Amino acid sequence: MSMFLIYFKWWEVFISMYLFFFFFFMNSLNLFYWVNLFNFLGFDFLSFSMILLSIWICGLIILSSFNLYTSKKFYDLFNLNLLFLLFCLVLAFSSLDILYFYVFFEMSILPVLFMIMGWGYQPERLQAGIYLVFYTLCVSLPLLLGIFYIYKIFYSFSFMFFSELGLMILYFLMILAFLVKMPMFIVHLWLPKAHVEGPVSSSMILAGVMLKLGGYGLVRVMKLMVLISLKMNIIWVVLSLIGGTLISLMCLHQMDMKLLIAYSSVVHMALVIAGIMTLTYLGFTGSLILMIGHGLCSSGLFVLINLMYERLSSRSLMINKGLINLLPNLSLWWFLLLSSNMAAPPSMNLFGEISLLMSIISWSGYMMIFLMLISFFSAGYSLYIFAFSQHGKFFHGIYNFSSINLREYLLLFCHWVPLNLLIFKIDYFFFWL
Repeated sequence: MSMFLIYFKWWEVFISMYLFFFFFFMNSLNLFYWVNLFNFLGFDFLSFSMILLSIWICGLIILSSFNLYTSKKFYDLFNLNLLFLLFCLVLAFSSLDILYFYVFFEMSILPVLFMIMGWGYQPERLQAGIYLVFYTLCVSLPLLLGIFYIYKIFYSFSFMFFSELGLMILYFLMILAFLVKMPMFIVHLWLPKAHVEGPVSSSMILAGVMLKLGGYGLVRVMKLMVLISLKMNIIWVVLSLIGGTLISLMCLHQMDMKLLIAYSSVVHMALVIAGIMTLTYLGFTGSLILMIGHGLCSSGLFVLINLMYERLSSRSLMINKGLINLLPNLSLWWFLLLSSNMAAPPSMNLFGEISLLMSIISWSGYMMIFLMLISFFSAGYSLYIFAFSQHGKFFHGIYNFSSINLREYLLLFCHWVPLNLLIFKIDYFFFWL
């Protein structure tokens, strides 16, 4: 069926994705234990949440890439690429075997690479694609070796048969690939580059879903290394929180709006890594809530920046000024999404960050210093981008400008509503452990 979708119009593909979302959602009601779908496929609540997020974001990518359809920029190929990416993500999140998970985990890089190199804006997109591939591949071989070692011990690749293995080398082999994917501070340089050089579709899928593959993998493999993790996890918690503080300071002097939001993704993922590494109930559930909240919020912000880029042909805060004079109704959406980005109520980010704060502070009270700084600077750079882009004197060199249309309002609405309505059923996220 998916092969025929490329011959449909953009809205037909969009509606088909959401029908798939609806049927998938309605047929998966009891998820408080593993549900087997097929020989090697199944899911629990964690997988189910991530699959729904993937389908939702991929549907919104169709809606946001309307310019490719009007300008005839290989739109059929773009659709096929996106459907292949969704296929890889759904299979990665629903794999019961770690080897299958590894295969689809690596396969999902290719469509993103094609998006960046095929539909990116600047010549540096080739360098961004090389960054993306080499950062990921350098740590993929160690992960594969670790997987084969697990097979040697358990005679199975299945997540079901995992139990504690107290090996230091296995610990590093298994988690480095996921830390790069998150990405963790120090190995994060590929992410801002990929965001800035890629089109809006690659930014949405990277921020919305691809970073969550790392968190999902970490949660799954922690079962193998519980005892060794109790000794070693302090490295990643301290590194992530110090890195999150430094990068949130870096956000305050970025002039490129897309770069600012890309760095803010690294800050959010630093909290998620620290929460998972505490190995607490609140850490795991908080990281799931924040991953879904960040996926919707960050994707929505990239859409907003793209709307301005399409109209002003620039993402610089020097040119994107005084927008409240030009598009006053869009200022509301800037405010709503940036307030969610700084974890203001009633967004999911708030509940996720509160859970993560509780888990990290219960792990070590000294971490309170870094958490205070991260929370303060997160609010700081969110207010900074809002104040700089909405207020002031607008650029008089604008000669061609169009208003926001219904499709773009729908796009922003579909990001913001689940982000703020899911908090009313937040108890579901505490059932999966």
